[in-house]
Amino acid sequence: MSTSKNMFIKTSKIAALLMGVLLISCGRSQEEEKIILRPVSYTEVGVSGKNFSRTFSGTATTDKVVNLSFRNSGIITEFNLSLGKTVKKGELLGRLDNVQARLNYENSLSSLNSAKSQLNTSKLSLDRVRALFEKGSTSLSDYEAAKNNYRSAKANYESAERGVDIQKEQVNYGYLYAPGDGVIAQVNAEIDENVTPGQIIAVLNQGRDMQISLGLPENVINRVKEGIEVNIQMSSIQGESFRGIVDEVSPSIDPLSSTYPVSVKVIDTSDQIKSGMAANVTFQFEEASKTEEALVIPAKAVGEDDQGNFVFLVESIGDSTVVKKQPIKVGELTSEGFEILNGLNPGQRVAIAGLQTLLDGQQVKLQ
Repeated sequence: MSTSKNMFIKTSKIAALLMGVLLISCGRSQEEEKIILRPVSYTEVGVSGKNFSRTFSGTATTDKVVNLSFRNSGIITEFNLSLGKTVKKGELLGRLDNVQARLNYENSLSSLNSAKSQLNTSKLSLDRVRALFEKGSTSLSDYEAAKNNYRSAKANYESAERGVDIQKEQVNYGYLYAPGDGVIAQVNAEIDENVTPGQIIAVLNQGRDMQISLGLPENVINRVKEGIEVNIQMSSIQGESFRGIVDEVSPSIDPLSSTYPVSVKVIDTSDQIKSGMAANVTFQFEEASKTEEALVIPAKAVGEDDQGNFVFLVESIGDSTVVKKQPIKVGELTSEGFEILNGLNPGQRVAIAGLQTLLDGQQVKLQ
């Protein structure tokens, strides 16, 4: 009787333990079944009229910017440059020690004096031989030799004179003068610094008008023509906009930025616009008046991999929502987003965030 009771107790404990394990397993299974769904924002593929309004970023500069540099090498011994300084045309801005140039100049003067002495000697010799020849006291060959010596001495003297002028210019190259009225916008050197010819030591804003320098991509550059008006907004001048006109359009691409440089002249300029300020330039192209319609989706909805551009379609399958990777072909980038040439239809839903973390066929929830 006691043995049966003990067996019953042991059996009950084992059953209870198994039940507990089963309940825990069921709880874990239920937790595993509760898949954490990634929230996804989406938008519908819409039909829009082609909007050819484009806005690009640029930088304000004066219409004439001069890079200042010496035409000789040496150590700067005088430096009258500072940021924001107003300078006048012809004002001395800097000077080099110019040791080598001054030495060469002194050597050229010495060569000139020597050539002058030889010229005087040959002239006196020619005059003496000529007098003897006219009296019949010397030969024609002696007279011709004297004339040749004089011609040679004269050529050496003229060459020495040109050498003095050249070396004098080299000395003058050690002085830097303001090429015109303006304001110093940048300083790249200091006194006692050793500089080389052509090294930019400062930048002078010499012009009075302001312009915006920017780069445009190849998909819109052919729509930009000189003379078209644009709207300009300065990041640092809130609530105001300025009119501008396209002044220059480069025919070749800038290899550093892979864009085409464009210059826009500010028509109604202001003292508030200063060189170096960031600007946003909005272009309104002629095709903006067309009524042709196109499929457009936000730019952030478009991804790109080694296969090309793609989007993640948001589709409902029963009670679930999944995303499916869909290859597409994009056209121009408009102010509303990318124009879709192939791969989508109006009304389809596409994810607009987190494209790099989504997987094809992944279950999500909409937000």
